[in-house]
Amino acid sequence: MTTCEDPSGYRPEEEKEFMDILEERRRSSDLGHALRTFTPSPYKGAPPLSAGALNRKVLESQYLRYITKEVAMETGESVDLVREEASGILEEMSQNLQLGFIRLLGFTLSKVFKRLFSHINVNQEGLNRLQQAIQESPVILMPNHRSYVDFLVLSYILFTYDLPIPVIAAGIPLMDMKMVGEILRRSGAFFIRRAIGSDKLYWAVLSEYVKTIVRTGYAPVEFYVEGLRSRTLKSLTPKLGMMHMVLEPFFKGEVYDIKLVPISISYDRVLEESLLAHELLGVPKPRETTMGLLKARRVLEEDYGSMHVYFGMPLSVRQLTKGRVDRCEYNLLPRDLPQRPSVETQECVSWLAQQVIRVQEQNSILSPWSLMACLVLQGHQNRDPGEEQEKGLSWELLTQKTLRLKGLAISFGARLDWPEQLPENQVMASSMALHRSVIRCHRGRVTLLEEEEGPVGAGPFTTEEGVVRRARAVLMVAAYRNQALHVFIRPAMLALAVHTTQGSRREDIYSSFRFLLDLFSNDFIFITGRSSQDFEEACSLLRKCGAVQTSQQEVTSPEEGQSTTSFLRALLQPFIDAYQVVFSHLCVEDVAVFTERQMVPAVRSLATKLLLSGELKSYEALSSDTQKNVLSALLRLGAVTRLRTAEHGEFRANKPAIRRLADTLAGRLPVQTAPNPRL
Repeated sequence: MTTCEDPSGYRPEEEKEFMDILEERRRSSDLGHALRTFTPSPYKGAPPLSAGALNRKVLESQYLRYITKEVAMETGESVDLVREEASGILEEMSQNLQLGFIRLLGFTLSKVFKRLFSHINVNQEGLNRLQQAIQESPVILMPNHRSYVDFLVLSYILFTYDLPIPVIAAGIPLMDMKMVGEILRRSGAFFIRRAIGSDKLYWAVLSEYVKTIVRTGYAPVEFYVEGLRSRTLKSLTPKLGMMHMVLEPFFKGEVYDIKLVPISISYDRVLEESLLAHELLGVPKPRETTMGLLKARRVLEEDYGSMHVYFGMPLSVRQLTKGRVDRCEYNLLPRDLPQRPSVETQECVSWLAQQVIRVQEQNSILSPWSLMACLVLQGHQNRDPGEEQEKGLSWELLTQKTLRLKGLAISFGARLDWPEQLPENQVMASSMALHRSVIRCHRGRVTLLEEEEGPVGAGPFTTEEGVVRRARAVLMVAAYRNQALHVFIRPAMLALAVHTTQGSRREDIYSSFRFLLDLFSNDFIFITGRSSQDFEEACSLLRKCGAVQTSQQEVTSPEEGQSTTSFLRALLQPFIDAYQVVFSHLCVEDVAVFTERQMVPAVRSLATKLLLSGELKSYEALSSDTQKNVLSALLRLGAVTRLRTAEHGEFRANKPAIRRLADTLAGRLPVQTAPNPRL
């Protein structure tokens, strides 16, 4: 693998901008920290409001009065009864933020975090920017979502630095946990049902509650733009419902500006790593209960390394939407009446969400293990099924490749948590020790722990069970590789486009690049309308490294760049394999009309057979999230259609279209149709 000499993406001063908030906690009293004077500076225009007064403001709003009358007319119920129902929804949903519970949570989390993490590093400049933004405008905190710990650590940081505690959108299962739900409610959480569907009244109460918080500047609002916790540790396609709610007060001119604050939370090791892998393999997620939380106390005995929390530059909605949205359309109706956003507004909100996710990715901090995981998985997938001692990578080779990859990642603009004062071997050995549940170094060779032996007394397991055990280890390691994919994904797609395109014409390679962006845009987040810039960025990065040569007419890959382009293509190979397995399943004769619930286990069964026969080497093809992303891509590309009249979410496969996609992805067929114009 070639390396790049230009470290323009790496800024050593970034190491100094992080502060470890646990350092002070280890030196002083946790009780004193919890009981100290807490005097945050709120939004300058915010009137003093209690949680009860906020709820009354919501219920008395003209908007909710209008909706309750509409619902009463549609259902035949009395207006008073519908208003009572709305009040019940609000009571179930609303937070009841109380400083006493914040202090209790602060004391408890100090104890817990010191047990779990060696460091929680926060960028001081980001906190200073946030403090200023909170005083100037309503603020929306938008962290990525990788662990249940995310929202706890954010509130803990804001409490520690005398910043207003946010109100946090949380899933309703957390509310049902005895005692825990009430503690979270009094710590600022408001609870949202997962399946709202077409419940008009619920949507109205929720949206008016959120918009009232934003309009009044009651508190910063915190929510996950991805909607769900990422089980693969890479960014998810944004969910736009909450985005529309928080931005509507700006579009309607009810606030001058809104600041979106992207927050990047990076873990050396995620608490739920084993649970996430099992969920991807079809094991149902356990229900959130207080008893389950108590049983999970054993996690306190484990070491989860460091956490980095990077508060990004606040993004002004006013500046970002200038020239993109004509807010005059909102003057055509009274502000209190419901108004469906225009296509232009919907596209703008989607674009803003993509921007936030891109900033989250750019500000994330990669651990040495994320780089090592890229190489360990490639060694695992390409290993020769020969002697036991030949499995895995030699420690020496892994070290050499990791250090070269470190240089490549830095040149691509990655932010790394690599202690330069320590010997490189020590840094890598420490990273492996942290992940000893899935990796080991035996006789100088690094291999995955594939759970090839079951528990004592459990008896032998079937070959299919063996596949699942190996897949669990692969998916756990793949999650950490995924944390680094945003750094390499555009150059990787260019490397693949150069490899699969017949000839070297720049125009043809760009068409292939756009095809890959479009096909994989459910697995990786790309900003709408930026495919040309993404292509030029990828060309620039690979050109600097000597991996490609470009002119106005051609893009070629010289011999000396083959190791880099080969590595980058290998990063995409597990996804290519997973897509091809789904394509193969949907092209089988007896698959015509199907549901997602039928497709996922059927694809998993096919992948298992192919793995056992040796025709498939990538265990990531068993991931249910990837399989669902393939279905979403096929729907978007028109190769699968949703049957509108079906009751159970049925789909119909267009087999010729799917075969064309499979052949194009494999390079057997040139890109024949214009890629999606939204790119």
